[in-house]
Amino acid sequence: MEGAGSWEALEWTKIEHMSSSVSDVKYDFLLEAEEVVQKEYGVVLVNTDEAGTVLVTNYRIIFLGEGTRNIIPLGTIPLATIEKIGKIAVKGQSAPRHPEKNPSQRLLQVIGKDMRIIVFGFRPRNKQRRVIFDALLRCTKPARLGDLYAFVSGPSKFRNANPKLRLLNEYLRLIGRRSYRTSMSMIEDCSFTVANELWRISGVNANYTLCQTYPFALIVPKCISDEEILQASNFRARGRLPVITWSHPVTGAVLARSSQPLVGLMMNMRSNTDEKLVAALCSNLSGVKGMRRKLYIADARPRKNALANGAMGGGSESSSNYLQSEIVFFGIDNIHAMRESLARLREYLDTHGATSSDGMSSFLRHGGWTWGGGNLSSMSASVSTLGDSGWLIHVQSVLAGSAWIAARVALESASVLVHCSDGWDRTTQLVSLASLLLDPYYRTFAGFQALVEKDWLAFGHPFSDRFGLPTTSGDTPFELSRQSSTGNYSSSPMRQSSGSFPTQAPSSSHSQASNNCSPIFLQWVDCISQLLRMYPFAFEFSSTFLVDFLDCVLSCRFGNFLCNSEKERQQCSVSEACGCLWIYLEDLRNSEGKSHVHYNLFYDKVKHNGPLLPPAAALAPTLWPQFHLRWACPSEAQAGELEAQCRNMAMRFSELQRVKEVAERKAKEVAAAVESLSADLQRERQLNTSAVILAKKASKENVAIKRAIQSLGCKVHFAGNGDCTVDIEANPTASPQVSLYSYSKREADDPIQRNVKSDLSVSITVLDDEVVPNNPINRVCESLCPMRTRDGGCRWPDASCAQFGSQFVGLRANFDALDRLSIYDSYFDLDKL
Repeated sequence: MEGAGSWEALEWTKIEHMSSSVSDVKYDFLLEAEEVVQKEYGVVLVNTDEAGTVLVTNYRIIFLGEGTRNIIPLGTIPLATIEKIGKIAVKGQSAPRHPEKNPSQRLLQVIGKDMRIIVFGFRPRNKQRRVIFDALLRCTKPARLGDLYAFVSGPSKFRNANPKLRLLNEYLRLIGRRSYRTSMSMIEDCSFTVANELWRISGVNANYTLCQTYPFALIVPKCISDEEILQASNFRARGRLPVITWSHPVTGAVLARSSQPLVGLMMNMRSNTDEKLVAALCSNLSGVKGMRRKLYIADARPRKNALANGAMGGGSESSSNYLQSEIVFFGIDNIHAMRESLARLREYLDTHGATSSDGMSSFLRHGGWTWGGGNLSSMSASVSTLGDSGWLIHVQSVLAGSAWIAARVALESASVLVHCSDGWDRTTQLVSLASLLLDPYYRTFAGFQALVEKDWLAFGHPFSDRFGLPTTSGDTPFELSRQSSTGNYSSSPMRQSSGSFPTQAPSSSHSQASNNCSPIFLQWVDCISQLLRMYPFAFEFSSTFLVDFLDCVLSCRFGNFLCNSEKERQQCSVSEACGCLWIYLEDLRNSEGKSHVHYNLFYDKVKHNGPLLPPAAALAPTLWPQFHLRWACPSEAQAGELEAQCRNMAMRFSELQRVKEVAERKAKEVAAAVESLSADLQRERQLNTSAVILAKKASKENVAIKRAIQSLGCKVHFAGNGDCTVDIEANPTASPQVSLYSYSKREADDPIQRNVKSDLSVSITVLDDEVVPNNPINRVCESLCPMRTRDGGCRWPDASCAQFGSQFVGLRANFDALDRLSIYDSYFDLDKL
């Protein structure tokens, strides 16, 4: 890192110092209800030698790069994520006779719960550092719970539904009663006491009188009454009696949790109701009549710690008092050991990282290449420092214990009761991780939320105590320290700075027994990241989701993880007054769909639709790069090249899939249009064919009519002008023509006939009697017509028979009768014409 370690040579006079008062400048990056409390210019982020501006808001510290106003992520940290802040004054090397020419450097160290150590450098001979320190002192140590940013910002658009309903839904899923619909009325009138063949949901703790740190509803054996539950709670520490937290849907084996039994120093105290309750967890094996399943009692503590607790009234069970049981000790250390371990790991990463808080990377420290100058002894010492932190060993212990529990339930159909001392730290880790191994549902987004809300939130993991946050009583175990001006700098023993950072023994901030802060929840999420590395196809969520989830939990931006129990959150109305972390994360995923970084690209729910049972040899944890290394070694903490390329390919595939869907829709539209046009064309062809047939038929009928009229002694002429003319010829030489009838029918009544464009005109010529004297028609007319003259001559066309509407039957003159003449196909065989 070029220029690293040279921050002390920075020309402070060239950095313009502006007023530290909060101006009216509007920052578009501020969150809702986030307000700037203090602002200082000309501050240096020692980790990266960047100059800029420090803003202290009611939610976080923000470091802006000089001249760019861009947020520098390393120097920006939520206030609730800060574990400790301290002032440091380091004196640089100067001439013996003129010590005043090189004043001490004023530093402010910020240690975060998210594995980073930040150091800000301030201008000498001014009050910048004191102003920022005082602002942090006020904001990081609120007087009461309601002063936290989660309450100040309110629920906003991330409104939280009542978590009790979600817990009740999960209980119904576990006992196979999903058909029931939950509602707040069920909780208010305590009508949620549903049961199956073996287990029931009890409302004995609805008012938290049984146990203040247990949820309002409990799953207990069906054969145990509420009165017996009350009696059994007196035999367990803090009233945390054995209850069911997960049930196998097929075999009936269960995971149960509790606190330590109060057996006393002599380990001779017993409780009949507690023994009956524990025995009821071992129902008969399905398919094996009269054979009871085995019970394992898993004590998470080392055996010596369990025995030591006997002096305070606690202890562990005796297998002789519990039917068909076996006691197993897992040897997991307590919360204080975990806190010390993470502190050592954090200091190791800061010492050997690329962005160390002393302004030098491991490549430049001690004037050598890396690993303390590149010699073998220094390399060995550095590696041993990582091992001495003990963090990976602790993670392995939790993984091994959880895998052992899951194997007993899955392979032996045995029930397992898990407890430690109080039953809310190591017990929660083991039970929830074993449930995640056994149940594929908990490896999805919805299942992961249900698991955390059930085993961590509802069953009373003390988040406020472990995170150092205010509780309902107003106590805040947050730690502030002011180190001596001689340069006492919290660091690991491996840091042997030759410059202006003299090293002394680290402060005792991490060794105070009264401090109840501990990274128990962080350690559990770390265990899940190890499983995700081992089983990349088994989880719907990615490692990036786990990192963002942890950041949200540590920042306390939302209210889900405030307080120490369900009862306290209900008293403070957290779900109504604060935003919901789960809704926020869900909105992030919905913004990009399946291509969002929270989704695991390799997830295959069919491949791992059963329990995950890792063998002991596979439980070898490593550092979690995305979380442990993201501040100390940012380039190495990024997702691997393979995963990045796969995600890019997945995004391109999604885009192509969308293009394909659009093309398919257009192709369907075109096909539908072509089909419609084809149908129209087919109809036109049918109409044309029908018209041709009708035309042929009309032509044949015309021929038949012509022959019929000619058989009456008439001449018929067809023309195309649409007129029908009847001409009467008096003699062969001069035949008078009288137009008696004219008819034109341009359009037929039938819609098909409208398509026949030709018109029919008929011209009929009637010859005089003298022209055809021997025509038989004349003889008929002579015999029938009363209009004839006495000499037998015909007076047509002057006679009345020649007029329209005549009542006389004159074949020669009654054209109206001819027009109404019906010609039958049976008489005129058209096919023979």
